[in-house]
Amino acid sequence: MENKAGVVLITGAAGGVGRAVVEKFAGRGFAIAMTDIDAGRLEETAMLAASFTGGYISLAGDLQDTGFLEKLVDTCMARWGRIDVLVNNAVWRSVETLNTISIEDWEKTLRINLTAPAFLSRITAARLMEQGLACVIINISSVMSELAGGYAPAYTVCKGALESLTYELAVLYGPRGFRVIAVRPGNVDTSLGKDYQSEAQQNISAHMTSEINERTPLNRSADPGEIADAIFWLSSPEASFVTGTCITVDGGLSHNFNAYITKKQLKAKEF
Repeated sequence: MENKAGVVLITGAAGGVGRAVVEKFAGRGFAIAMTDIDAGRLEETAMLAASFTGGYISLAGDLQDTGFLEKLVDTCMARWGRIDVLVNNAVWRSVETLNTISIEDWEKTLRINLTAPAFLSRITAARLMEQGLACVIINISSVMSELAGGYAPAYTVCKGALESLTYELAVLYGPRGFRVIAVRPGNVDTSLGKDYQSEAQQNISAHMTSEINERTPLNRSADPGEIADAIFWLSSPEASFVTGTCITVDGGLSHNFNAYITKKQLKAKEF
């Protein structure tokens, strides 16, 4: 069944930015193919998509399984015959330093945050090129790709590599009509930032969020919908010459991070 608005495939759709992307595109008439490892929360997102008229597919599964990636794309192609936008949003991280992270957690982080986007993009591109089609690929990075925190090394490394992957894919698939862009959010109000435990096993997430918001010139976290808005525009014809680049959506955080303490001490009344 054809969907004139388009078809978008979203990973990590159970909440946060992923769910906001579903709502944004579904609200504009797109058909939605969504996945997440959390079947219960994914079903909640599916119910949201069902309230719109574009149609949807919901498949819970593990992105570490290449067979599942193929199933995801093939199911989408069998239903609609096209994928117009692929949003590689799924994320996993372990809050450990390089001194303490296990090799298992390191490798899991790479498989979900880097290997899965690479191979899902490859599979999607292959299926589309067989039909003479192309799509927009959006990779969700993070300001952590440039602002190392010391407490999530595998995640930080993956986000930097994901941006490099974005440039590689743009060069490889650009001649076939694909556009590939990375979106680099700052702090976003999602569950991902609410799991920080101190060594004394105290939840310090609220304190960390407050501190980051103070470092952000707009003095707040992003709403997931604001990231979805950027993704939607980048996927649209209005951004038809945008590819092979990374768009930062961080409220100015990355340009203020290192100067925060100095500004507060030198010019407290101004900041």
